[in-house]
Amino acid sequence: MIDHPIPYGHQYITDEDVEAVVEALRSENLTQGPRIAEFEREFSARMGCRYTSMLSNGTAALRLCAAALDIGEGDKVITTPITFVATANAFRFPNAEIVFCDIDPRTYLMDLDKLEEILKASPKGTYKAVVPVDFAGYPIDEERLRALADEYGFSVVIDACHAPGASFTDSKGKVHKVGSCDYSDFTCFSFHPVKHIATGEGGAVTLNDPDLYRRAMLYRTHGITKDPAMMTRNDGGWYYEMLDLGFNYRITDMQAALGISQLKRLDWSLARRAEIAARYDEAFKGTAVRTPWRGEGIVHAFHLYVIQVERRKELYDFLRTQNIFAQVLYIPVHLMPYYRQFGWKEGDMPVAEEYYRHCLALPMFPTLTDEEQDWVIEKVLEFVR
Repeated sequence: MIDHPIPYGHQYITDEDVEAVVEALRSENLTQGPRIAEFEREFSARMGCRYTSMLSNGTAALRLCAAALDIGEGDKVITTPITFVATANAFRFPNAEIVFCDIDPRTYLMDLDKLEEILKASPKGTYKAVVPVDFAGYPIDEERLRALADEYGFSVVIDACHAPGASFTDSKGKVHKVGSCDYSDFTCFSFHPVKHIATGEGGAVTLNDPDLYRRAMLYRTHGITKDPAMMTRNDGGWYYEMLDLGFNYRITDMQAALGISQLKRLDWSLARRAEIAARYDEAFKGTAVRTPWRGEGIVHAFHLYVIQVERRKELYDFLRTQNIFAQVLYIPVHLMPYYRQFGWKEGDMPVAEEYYRHCLALPMFPTLTDEEQDWVIEKVLEFVR
C-alpha cells in the first residue's frame, strides 16, 4: 500500500540546483545576466542547433515564432487538436485562422497523410505555417514535413515542449535531434516543472536562420535594440531604439541558473523515463491496456506515458482512491467553446475524439520509484481484470 499521492508528473530539484539558484540570487544580476547567454549556449550545443532564445515560458516561445514569421490577420495555420490549448492560441492571437488536422491513431501525432490531403485541397501558399506537436515526447517525421513545406510553401514550427532529448532517423539513416532544426524553421520547448528541464516557468526557441534569430531576439524584449547596426542613429551609450512592437518574454538569470543545472541531468532523466516506460510495457503486455507505440529509429523522450483503456472515467476515479493521480491529456482543442464558435464540432476530428475517450497518462517522472510504479501497475491491472 502506498500512503502518499503519486502524481502523473513531478519536478526534481537537487541540492546542486538550489546552490546554483542561490549563487545567482547573490550575484549582481537577477534578470538579464550572464547565465541566460550561458544557458542558451549549452542548450544549443545539446540540441545541435545554431541559435537558442531563452524565454519566459513555452507559450511565449510559440508566440514569438508567430511574430517572427509575420503571421497575422487572414493567415492560416494548421495544428493538431491533441495538445494543450497554447499551441493553437499562440497563433490565434494575431487573428490568424486555426485549422486542425486529425492525428495518427498509433502515434497520436498530426497525421501527415491527412495534412497532405488538406494541403492538396487548396492552392499552394494558402497556409502560412504548420505547427505539429511532438506529443508525449514522440518526434514527428520532420523529414516528410519539410518536403511538404517546400512543396506547398509554409513554415514549420515544431512544438517540442514534451520532447527535449528525443531524436529520429531520416531516410538516409542519419539521426537528428529534436531541436536541431535540421528540417524545421523553429522548435519550441517548455521548462514547466513537470517537463524534463524545470525552471519554474520558462521556455526556449531553437533555430538556425540568422535573420529569423534577429527577429526573435528583437520581439523578446519589446522590439527594442541597442545594436548600432540596426539603429537609425546613436546618441550615446544609453541610447536604444524600438524598431517594432514586441513583448516582454525574458527569462531571469535565476531561472537560467536552475536550467543550466537541470540540463546536466537530461540524459539521466531520459534514461530513467525509458526504464519506467519499459516496465509499464512489460506489465501490460497481453492485457486490455493499450500501450504507446514506437517506430524504428526513434528515441522517445517520454514526457508522458499514455495508455488507452475502456471505462477511462471509472479507472481515473478508482486510481484516485488509491493515491494515484493519473491525468487525461488532452481534451481536443477544436472542441473547446472558443474554437467551436468558428464552426468546429464533434465528428470533425474522429481519431482525436476517439483517442480522448480512452486516454489516460500514468505517473511518469524520473524520481518515480519502482515501489510506486509497482503500485500503479497493480491497481491498473486490478481494475481492467
